Amino acid sequence: MVWLAPLGALLCALRPGSGAADPEVLPPALPRRCPAPCVCAADVLSCAGLGLGDPPAALPPTAADLDLSHNGLRRLRPGWLAPLPRLRALRLGHNRLDALGRHVFANASGLTLLDLSSNALRALGRHDLDGLGALERLLLFNNCLAHLDARSFHGLPALRHLYLGSNELASFSFHHLHGLGAAHLRTLDLSSNQLGPLSVPELAALPTFLKNGLYLHDNPLPCDCRLYHLLRRWRQRGLGAVRDFARQYTCLAFPVPGSQVRFFEHSRVFENCSAASVPNLEQPEEQLDTQVGRSLRLYCNTSAPAVRIAWVSPQNELLVAPGSRDGSIVVLADGSLAIAKVQQRHAGVFVCLASGPHLHHNQTLEYNVSVHFPRPEPEAFNTGFTTLLGCAVGLVLVLLYLFAPPCRACGRCRHTCRRRWPRTPSPLQELSAQSSMLSTTPPDAPSRKASVHKHVVFLEPSRRGLNGRVQLAVAEDFDLCNTVDLPLKAGSETASSTGSEGLMMTQSA
Repeated sequence: MVWLAPLGALLCALRPGSGAADPEVLPPALPRRCPAPCVCAADVLSCAGLGLGDPPAALPPTAADLDLSHNGLRRLRPGWLAPLPRLRALRLGHNRLDALGRHVFANASGLTLLDLSSNALRALGRHDLDGLGALERLLLFNNCLAHLDARSFHGLPALRHLYLGSNELASFSFHHLHGLGAAHLRTLDLSSNQLGPLSVPELAALPTFLKNGLYLHDNPLPCDCRLYHLLRRWRQRGLGAVRDFARQYTCLAFPVPGSQVRFFEHSRVFENCSAASVPNLEQPEEQLDTQVGRSLRLYCNTSAPAVRIAWVSPQNELLVAPGSRDGSIVVLADGSLAIAKVQQRHAGVFVCLASGPHLHHNQTLEYNVSVHFPRPEPEAFNTGFTTLLGCAVGLVLVLLYLFAPPCRACGRCRHTCRRRWPRTPSPLQELSAQSSMLSTTPPDAPSRKASVHKHVVFLEPSRRGLNGRVQLAVAEDFDLCNTVDLPLKAGSETASSTGSEGLMMTQSA
């Protein structure tokens, strides 16, 4: 019976459920399934157009893109996005949301796109968008927004594109942009609202990259001379927001809703604006020219000491101390920007953003940097030596022209003719087409004895046959130097047809 005790202990050890279970042996927890009315594809969860009144209760944690558009959502409960740690895009457009509330997006710290367009939102509170620290694109167009809290977007430091078009906003503060950071913002759409008078100095103080994406068209703006000059300058500079929608920029000529005119097509409304005193609304860009490989230093000179200074590069990179990501640009302790070796990628507009309690508003300074390749230095030469060489070459050419004939035979012929015969007019040049002449006296030639019995008769050439031309009869002993003894005869056609017409030479014994 002694052996029964160890056997019982062994059976107790082998009893199922006794002792601590090995965690590696337990089966893994099953992942949550895709909600029945929705469609799941990898990390995309689409529940669009299903007529849902509330978001699905069970959401798979793998979803990075959630589409709940074109439904009937009215409210969003706090913490409803907690099961979605990977969420990057949330689409809630075309629903019936009229308010948001606190902690609605408390668990969406990684969200980069939020679409709330085509809803019934009437206002944005200070804490409605809390928790969206990584948000880059916010779509709020086609709502009923009439009020924005002064710090509605204070919790959105990374926001780059904000769309507030087609709402009922009557005012917008460009002084602090309702808590937006101007360093990252590139698009601000305020078109198709009810905006009235705007602060022109605040508009002029915005950086150029934000002016290029500031859409103010289709608003009942007043026909103000300062605003007219500012928008016209933006159009002349080629800023896309004004250039692309120039015909849709309207203003009220009178405080009557039906007196809208187009800014750039009714010049008579702004006839007196040219004489109005319009001070420098915008500080012009400072043009800087430099060469590749040189150093460059930019200073952010503000009207008052600034507490915080940041720069924006031509590639839209926010530059704070110590500098750029690639290390080519350094932001120094005094706020200035330094580039040790300028490259082609550094060409463009550098914007300095300065803020501080003593500044009336955030000031911006812009530097338009042009980078060129260095020109090769011209080779040095001796001007005196070049002049002397040119004179020598010219003298040699003159001597060659005077003493070196181009052809020996022609030179010998000219010399012989000049020695044998004086220069006399050619008999052919003394021909007269209107008279006949008989010459019996040949020229005196010492080297050739001419006969006194030669008779040369010059008659008027016939209009037929040779058409007034004289034909030369060249003998074998033709002397190029003695043109006087050149035998002449009339053409055969003329002799046979006219008999006595033409030129005829007779020889007497």
